[in-house]
Amino acid sequence: MSDDPDFRRLLLFLLGGSRGGENRARIIRRLRDKPSNMNQLAGDLGLQYKAIQHHVRILMNNSLLNSSGEKYGNVYSLNPWFEAHLDVFDQICGKLGFKG
Repeated sequence: MSDDPDFRRLLLFLLGGSRGGENRARIIRRLRDKPSNMNQLAGDLGLQYKAIQHHVRILMNNSLLNSSGEKYGNVYSLNPWFEAHLDVFDQICGKLGFKG
């Protein structure tokens, strides 16, 4: 997939230019493997539910995630546009030193 400079800039900001970037990368990696609800993410990643809620909201507001279901059972997955650019995500995580 061709490099999208706007997407790269967005990811650099969300992962490296703001607090919580490493946790957002962890959430993205987890959702890459298996769509999940917030409770599942909190348990699997060892983070508080409120922290997951905050980071998922940021990722949703930036159109990186899709959701299906209702309220508590809402399941989150990566947006297909984002999935097409996962190589950029991996490059940025590598540059930022985030372990995968």
